[in-house]
Amino acid sequence: MDFELSDDQQRIRAVAREFADAELGDKIAPYDARHEFAWEIVKKLGPLGFLGVLVPEDYGGAGLDYVSYALIVEELNRGDASVGITMWAHNSLCTNHIALFGSPAQKQTYLPRLASGAVLGAWGLTEPGSGSDAAALRTRAVERDGAWVLNGTKAFITNASVGEIAVVLARTDAEKKSRGISAFILERGTPGFSAGTPYRKLGLHASDTAELVLEDARVPAANLLGARGAGFAQAMTVLEGGRIAMAAMAVGIAQAAVDQAVRYMKQRSAFGKTLAEFNGLQGMLADLVTEVEVARLLTLRAAWLKDEGRPAMHAAAMAKLFASETAMKAATQAVQIHGGAGYIAEFPVERIFRDAKLTEIGEGTSEIQRLVIAREILGFS
Repeated sequence: MDFELSDDQQRIRAVAREFADAELGDKIAPYDARHEFAWEIVKKLGPLGFLGVLVPEDYGGAGLDYVSYALIVEELNRGDASVGITMWAHNSLCTNHIALFGSPAQKQTYLPRLASGAVLGAWGLTEPGSGSDAAALRTRAVERDGAWVLNGTKAFITNASVGEIAVVLARTDAEKKSRGISAFILERGTPGFSAGTPYRKLGLHASDTAELVLEDARVPAANLLGARGAGFAQAMTVLEGGRIAMAAMAVGIAQAAVDQAVRYMKQRSAFGKTLAEFNGLQGMLADLVTEVEVARLLTLRAAWLKDEGRPAMHAAAMAKLFASETAMKAATQAVQIHGGAGYIAEFPVERIFRDAKLTEIGEGTSEIQRLVIAREILGFS
């Protein structure tokens, strides 16, 4: 078993780390304080190829593997999770859904713009009444005069009000349950299609999250993505990659928390010595670093399985579960190490703590990941 990254993968990670060091970190704090989307920073991701990571080169993308993608996501989220989630939601969800299941014409129409960063993408599955039970979605799509008319509301959608292109899941056959759900591509400006006011969130203040509202939104028949009724199965495949990205996000946040803890332990003195010299804190740090490394290896294993074309749902769930809970633990303990300083916004660890919680919720809660893992172990479908 080879744990070494290829030369290309190491180079890609270095580019992502250099960008994060130069453009994120402390620079994101003003956006976070204002709850403002960091357009100036996000626009710099396109020229680096970071907004078309999984898109084939034929459509203007970087055409990278999932291991490289996980490395980029980790490094960006180590710098800042708001920009990190903007990038990976665009890649893993909207863009990848089109890349995986779109027709040649759909790919040619949408992927070059998404991959270049000329536009951002959003993905609409979750609804106010259907989160973990995604198959219970109520958004409807009805065929009418050679087109599809959509009605419903999507909730908690990343990039909803800043995205120009969205993939939306809607029910086309009520009696078929999960097999009656289809996917559609919508563009900003479509009559009846709009975004709500961005949510005021606990964390990720510099990212955009809002509702997508469909009120008799008329979509051309050509914008049906894949076969009618195949949308839910498509979404499960998309979410497999999305959970790998969420795991990588969690690893990046956890590493950022460790970095801040180490820095503070070396600087802060108490009782005549630095915090770094206290055995109890050394032990806490050792445990955290070990768990972060385990989370990283689980994430890279899931990404490798995806690259090999092997089943990765189980591995992705394990990586997402462990990495997200490690991120929350690392952020909590980093705040504790900072003491009172960790509770004020002047120190980055406060923002890291707020951002970490989303990783235990998004792309399937920890409870859902445990369910996926247990069903695999028990042999349940």
